[in-house]
Amino acid sequence: MAQTGDKRLPDLGLKARQARDPVITGVTLDSRAVQPGFLFAALPGSLRHGADFIATALERGAAAILTDPAGALAGAEAIGLFPDVALVIVDEPREALARAAALWFGAQPQVMAAVTGTNGKTSVATFTRQIWQLMGLKAINIGTTGIEGDWQAPSAHTTPDPVTLQKILAAAAGEGVTHGAMEASSHGLDQRRLEGVSLKAAGFTNLTQDHLDYHGTMEAYFEAKAALFTRLLPDDGVAVINLDGAMGPEMAGRALGRGLAVMTVGKGQAGGTKPDLQIAAQRPDATGQELRLIWQGQPFQTRLELIGAFQAENVALAAGLAIACGAAPTKVLATLPELKGVRGRMQHAATRQNGAAVFVDYAHTPDAIATALQALRPHVMGRLIVVFGAGGDRDSSKRPLMGAAAREHADVLFVTDDNPRSEEPAAIRAAIMAACPEANEVGDRAEAILRAVDALQPGDALLIAGKGHESGQIIKGDIFPFDDVEQASIAVAALDGLI
Repeated sequence: MAQTGDKRLPDLGLKARQARDPVITGVTLDSRAVQPGFLFAALPGSLRHGADFIATALERGAAAILTDPAGALAGAEAIGLFPDVALVIVDEPREALARAAALWFGAQPQVMAAVTGTNGKTSVATFTRQIWQLMGLKAINIGTTGIEGDWQAPSAHTTPDPVTLQKILAAAAGEGVTHGAMEASSHGLDQRRLEGVSLKAAGFTNLTQDHLDYHGTMEAYFEAKAALFTRLLPDDGVAVINLDGAMGPEMAGRALGRGLAVMTVGKGQAGGTKPDLQIAAQRPDATGQELRLIWQGQPFQTRLELIGAFQAENVALAAGLAIACGAAPTKVLATLPELKGVRGRMQHAATRQNGAAVFVDYAHTPDAIATALQALRPHVMGRLIVVFGAGGDRDSSKRPLMGAAAREHADVLFVTDDNPRSEEPAAIRAAIMAACPEANEVGDRAEAILRAVDALQPGDALLIAGKGHESGQIIKGDIFPFDDVEQASIAVAALDGLI
């Protein structure tokens, strides 16, 4: 870890149980990364408690241990062997670590916005970053596709752990980045990874079934997302809510109930309250869509070079976040025609010689598949074909729902493998096929893509759903190189005799 200057525990907002105040030389939650003088955070986990690694951290020279009462009890024997170690016991060690990490690194972009929701987070964060850049500001976005913009780096998680996150923010600020938009996943919110981020605004896209393997119920999933507005956003922050998204009005109610300023976006229902930024009309064409927006009563005509009606909602939310963070509305809206699509999000992968187009999208939930197919339909004169599957070791109840969504909105279906992980791929496919028995079952994803591309006739379009930007397929613990865009391009080139 890059050093930022030695600090004491009070400098990190912490206090030891004993009369100990060591010099802290670094902060980590990975015992393998501990160096002499480090603060080691032993956090509760879903499978193991970090207290299991206290002994290793102390042997490597940790000067302080941050944990909860259960961790202190579990690590008591190891701690007893190091009488000079400082022990910090708090009820919410994840929150304490996040705030300590922010104080340790001590810098982040001046303007930060976060967006949460089931679908659309990556697009909204990316569009927000693009808007800022088009206005001449140095900006980044952090999320599923890594760190992109004026400072770039890979990232293993949608919302990084708090130490990694604060390290990223400090590095970006050090490179002159002044604006940052980040995705706030339900896991990240539940695990308090964003507690040290100073937010100006927060956005909400929608909430549909996903991650029930972690949260258990939709109610718990909603509460995890709502924490961005009920706990994290400062009192002077602005909540930007897509009223058209599932659970949008409910989330707006939560934000209003706390007394936050709320900006709304969406189409608006007849007779209902008009959103602050209203999508008054959309007209799709072969390469994008014309939009009529109304900002607080003032109409704006613009164009998006983006396929899919739902992209207008993502763009509106991104524009709302930029405005909520202080940008002039007219300048924000003027950037929209220049926005570029996000990698793996309704990405145009290839076009056959007969004119049939192939798109790749990250849609991996029932609602996302339905939304993506419905978004493509107005741009397609012929049949709509879809290739999709479901991930293993994840919420299994959504598999038949995905099959039903694809059956309802596509004309030809190919059910294939996504990331089976440790599960038997055939069992995953069978759960999907139960809801769409007429679908073509092709386990090998490359073969499924080839057969779907081969089925394309003039006027048709193909959606390859599920993996989006991902460049690997996870099978039985191994990651095999696999890129949907690349496979689509190869299939088109082979079938059209170009290779």
